[in-house]
Amino acid sequence: MYIEDLKFSLWADFIERDYLDNEFKELIDKKIINGATSNPAIFKNAILSSDAYIAQLESLGDMSAKEKYEAVAIYDISKAADILRPLHDRGDDGYVSIEVDPFYCDDASATIAEGKRLFRTINRPNVMIKVPATEAGYEAMQALTSEGIPVNATLVFKKEQAVACANAFQKGLTQYGKKVDTVISIFVSRVDRALDKMLAEHNIATALTGIYNSAAIYDAIEAMQVKGCRTLFASTGVKDDSLPAHYYVEKLLAYNSVNTAPIDTIKAFDAEGKKEKALPIASSIIQMHMQKIQEIGIDLDAVLQKQIEDGLEAFKDAFKEILEAL
Repeated sequence: MYIEDLKFSLWADFIERDYLDNEFKELIDKKIINGATSNPAIFKNAILSSDAYIAQLESLGDMSAKEKYEAVAIYDISKAADILRPLHDRGDDGYVSIEVDPFYCDDASATIAEGKRLFRTINRPNVMIKVPATEAGYEAMQALTSEGIPVNATLVFKKEQAVACANAFQKGLTQYGKKVDTVISIFVSRVDRALDKMLAEHNIATALTGIYNSAAIYDAIEAMQVKGCRTLFASTGVKDDSLPAHYYVEKLLAYNSVNTAPIDTIKAFDAEGKKEKALPIASSIIQMHMQKIQEIGIDLDAVLQKQIEDGLEAFKDAFKEILEAL
């Protein structure tokens, strides 16, 4: 744990082969991070911009583009899992996430099959299968946890999504009969990026909607008390240069939670951020802010729905770009 008293974990939202051999280990040894996450966009940037992958890709011959991608991704995830394994073995998270094919986001059967295949192929207990929070995704989450597979529910922007994820995990746990570690990843800064320009024009405080939305969802998850399930705050790198780099980590510091962030954000928080609990936030404060948004004619639910759709498309686009390049 980064902060033991709060059961608060800090995970690196980054995977790249040279980094795994060097800085990743240093951050773990210094007890700054105790887990990692990945997504198609992260792998796209790593595979297409780093020379570390050239030799392996050249050795893969006539494999299909997706087979090449999986070979590379599985190698990196396996390596990260092995480095993190000592933490996992002593109960200090040590998880790394790999996402299923984003084009399966509306296909439960394909998501379940790929999730099982990836977990069994990597064959490490400290790997989480990342599944988007869609209707098909909820079905897949239940199926995977029912077989003891840890799951990271991703692209959560709405409370309804989080509750559906938690319900799916609870059903899966009931079927499995033992605890399975799961996280529900709430995306934060993208909400502020979508709204802050409009809010500033109406003299409404900016850089708060994403935090308040996430805080309310955190409360809902905690209230459900699903064994082994935690809130994970994602998309916590700042998009506004006027904010401190560690802003979304500091402002969402909460008991029994995880924050996954870019490396620069993690370093800034470790060096300068307040290590004091920031959540829960009074519901009256959250409601007052949301009421101001509604009064200027913004449909927040529609904004959040667009963020979900845009997020899915961004992951699909990144995956497509990887496959086309390979």
